[in-house]
Amino acid sequence: MADKEHQNLTPKTALQLAAPHTWAASVTPVLLSAAIVFSEQKTLDLPLFFVLLAICILMQSAVNTFNDYFDLKKGADTEKDAVEETDAVLVYKNIPPAQALMLGTGFLLAAAVLAVLPVMKGGLPVLLTGLAGAVVVILYSAGPVPLSYLPVGECVSGFVMGCLIPLGCYISLTGGIVRLSVMLETLPVAYGIAMIMLTNNTCDVEKDTASGRKTLPVLLGRERAAVLYRICMFVWVTLMGVFVVVFLPRFRTLGFPVLPIAVLALVIFHVGMIFSFKQARLIRQEALRPSLMKRASAATFLYGISLTLAWIIR
Repeated sequence: MADKEHQNLTPKTALQLAAPHTWAASVTPVLLSAAIVFSEQKTLDLPLFFVLLAICILMQSAVNTFNDYFDLKKGADTEKDAVEETDAVLVYKNIPPAQALMLGTGFLLAAAVLAVLPVMKGGLPVLLTGLAGAVVVILYSAGPVPLSYLPVGECVSGFVMGCLIPLGCYISLTGGIVRLSVMLETLPVAYGIAMIMLTNNTCDVEKDTASGRKTLPVLLGRERAAVLYRICMFVWVTLMGVFVVVFLPRFRTLGFPVLPIAVLALVIFHVGMIFSFKQARLIRQEALRPSLMKRASAATFLYGISLTLAWIIR
């Protein structure tokens, strides 16, 4: 590392730090909340929807960038244990950490600027939801003991991105209607976001142990963590299956073009289920971490799309 020349941040490396393969955790909750609003009001503010989508992607990008920055500063990411370039961009590219910190801050500030419109539409509840999300973004990666270093990372990320953010989107898209039950209706997506985090932590047990992290898989140990992961994955598939069946109308009452949409929702759900079962079999293989993370994100996205379609036609 010492004899390498520093490389300045480029658009390509900035995108790698933003980690698009994890954006399912930010895109899916917005899609689902929009579908819930559309099913209730039969209308949707599309410009506001796209603004909310951009805000959530920027917040997710900020989390990913801050994670890479603080992992490097704390010694959790090194050239020795980095699996591939996209898994440790700062290590591979030898980018000055200060540039990554500025990029993450830029993502967060851009989200704050865009948040003016949703706050104008939804009022104080949206502002409070956004501020809570921003605080968690910072606490998740920064501080003496970041939340990502504790056994609560899965629950925090799942709740904030999968429940709290959809609630804020719902309030904004409905012009200020506060309906807390929305957080229950987005629970399968929240679970999926938690599974993305659990995938990361289960693969990184030895690495996280050496760096002093106290994640749930570290406390359990690799074998028990792998067993827990498989159980959680099967619960997730079951939960999503129940929600899709509940929210899809009976097929015998459907006509064109609703029936093809319902069939598509079920097909997408089954593809996501295949991803999930593969995850459960491969989770013990640490070297597969990057591909497993992408599979977990893909499954979350597929399940979210399936549930979104179900909400639209219910």
